[in-house]
Amino acid sequence: MVLGWLTAAIGPVVLTAVLLRLGGAEKRDYIFLYLALVAVLGVLRGLWPALAAAASSFLLVDFFFVPPVGTFTIADEQDIVNLLAFVATAGGVGLLASQRRRVLVHAEALARNLRQTNAELARLNKEQAAAAQAALTVARSQEQIRALQEVDRSRRELLANVSHELRTPLGTILAESTSPLTTSDRAPAPDLRLIVEEAERRLDAIAREAQRLKALVDDMLDLAVIEAGTLELRLEPVRLADAIQAAVERLHRTSPGRTVEWREESADLDVLADWGRLLQVLDNLLANADRFGPADTSVEVQVFPDGPGLVAVRVRDHGPGVSPEIRPRLFERFVHGPAGEGAAQPAGTGLGLAIVRGLVEAHAGAVALEEVDGPGASFRFTLPMVDEDP
Repeated sequence: MVLGWLTAAIGPVVLTAVLLRLGGAEKRDYIFLYLALVAVLGVLRGLWPALAAAASSFLLVDFFFVPPVGTFTIADEQDIVNLLAFVATAGGVGLLASQRRRVLVHAEALARNLRQTNAELARLNKEQAAAAQAALTVARSQEQIRALQEVDRSRRELLANVSHELRTPLGTILAESTSPLTTSDRAPAPDLRLIVEEAERRLDAIAREAQRLKALVDDMLDLAVIEAGTLELRLEPVRLADAIQAAVERLHRTSPGRTVEWREESADLDVLADWGRLLQVLDNLLANADRFGPADTSVEVQVFPDGPGLVAVRVRDHGPGVSPEIRPRLFERFVHGPAGEGAAQPAGTGLGLAIVRGLVEAHAGAVALEEVDGPGASFRFTLPMVDEDP
């Protein structure tokens, strides 16, 4: 502030001294130089230093450049008008310049505040980012804990289910293979023929339970390959009617009395599939229908288009259907309902539908349980058809 007043006091004096040394014919034009000085002071130092410079400039101009020179007397009325105009102009210029300076000072203050605010916001953003990262880390840790708990629960359920499924056939095999052969309850004296018959019966029972164990192990291995994502398919054009016919013939080996209704002409088309895995899907669905359907009912197989490039296969039985409580988990491991009254086969291991879903999805298809009118369950799966265009 002191520097501004010093400049206002010394600036006009220095300018006057310079102009006196230079000289010139039109001294009235010197007023514009004083106006420039007043404007600069208004911009740099504010209104009051500019007004002080304007007042001192007026006196200096009047004394040194307005006739009669050397006095504060003005002889020409035009010079009075010029000096008053100078004072008014100097004051206006100083006022405008000082206002501009105030605006600049205010803008600089706002800029400083904005920089401080931005710095504070940056600090808060860093803190929030750190807090968000910490929350994300906690959430990920919780998710990993839940995943590990789910894995542990699945492992325990798998061990429990496998133990349960293995206990019956192993118990039967151990009982039939370790108990001594005796006919004391059938004849008063040992009879070789009866002993042979008893041995054959036990061997048949052991063979059946061994086949049951083999089927369980095979299903578990297939499911492990599917869930690991390492299933390899040999995709090729397959006539769907041939696959259904082969699956029906295989079903009749275990259930010769089961009737399977299907129309060959509707399945006379080619699908892109792995022959062995497609038969496995059909075998599981037909065996599931045979297991839950009463012996005097038939299994229905239908083939129909299902959208662009897809064909659907429906397998329906006339058993008790699927209870609502297991519908959401029907395609999970070891999930099955009890066999219906009068069913031809006992309940299975509960792996068949899980394998069906994995194999169908590996073929870029989908499998679902359909709603049906009346008793029974209906499963529909889709397969891609072979493009017949050249």
